[in-house]
Amino acid sequence: MASPFYLVIKGKFVIVGKEPDGDSVRFIADNPNLYEHLHRNYRIKPSRDESVQLRFEGIDATELHYGGAAQPLGAESRDRLLDWMGFENIQYKGNRVQNSEPDAVSGVILSQAADANGRPISYVLLEEDAKQLEDQDWARVNTVLLKKTLNFKLLTQGLAYYTVYTSTPSTHRKTLREAALAARKANRGVWAKDTTEEFVLVDKNSIVAPDGQVILPKLFRRSIDYLKAVDGGFRGNLQDWLISISQGSRNENDRVLIRDSVEVKLSDLIEQRNSRVVFKEDLLNITFVEK
Repeated sequence: MASPFYLVIKGKFVIVGKEPDGDSVRFIADNPNLYEHLHRNYRIKPSRDESVQLRFEGIDATELHYGGAAQPLGAESRDRLLDWMGFENIQYKGNRVQNSEPDAVSGVILSQAADANGRPISYVLLEEDAKQLEDQDWARVNTVLLKKTLNFKLLTQGLAYYTVYTSTPSTHRKTLREAALAARKANRGVWAKDTTEEFVLVDKNSIVAPDGQVILPKLFRRSIDYLKAVDGGFRGNLQDWLISISQGSRNENDRVLIRDSVEVKLSDLIEQRNSRVVFKEDLLNITFVEK
């Protein structure tokens, strides 16, 4: 069972010269040596300015720049997140921030581990919401603390999809799921446009901004890569591609738990009928197995 204790790491969020999105910003720790206490710490590679890219625990916002492709609502999620964090007068060149006021915002991350790409998997708190926390302590993330995180706030407003892993404590999954369920019932954000249950996939214009369908970001990323493979000569549907690409070192066919009881592959949940793709499970009932 995943532990509810997370390492408190204080520092600042930075966006100038970076490409933040709705569920990931860069963070400079006051004491970067604390990363050594995280699982898979060897994968964390701070950049020249000592910043690291975060992966927000429990959520997945629509993509803003995946291989040059963006989803609808990606910019909206990013803009709301940065506004909540306190960044103003942001100037962009493409997706890269040129200037902002201020250029950094103090805050705290709560983390246990880095993901396979070296991003600390984090709950994110603004400084005023973390006054009771001490740097380098292991804090129990209870429901009260969880609801102060920006992760939770993004879910309540429908600005990100509920996307949890087996590394996410079950009590957290319950609280986050309830927030996502309430947002879906209220038709907020992504839930007003979500078509993951059944969508048309002819080419990338079917799912990219500004007029494409809105689908779970993980499925969007797989679909974009699949379409690139089709352009390169792959003959088969999305389900075939997931199985085929995962035969080697690159495994895109995630293992998924349904209602915390039945384990299947992501490809098992997909059925493609010509250009129409059906996702056969409720997004709020699935948990991805952490790689």
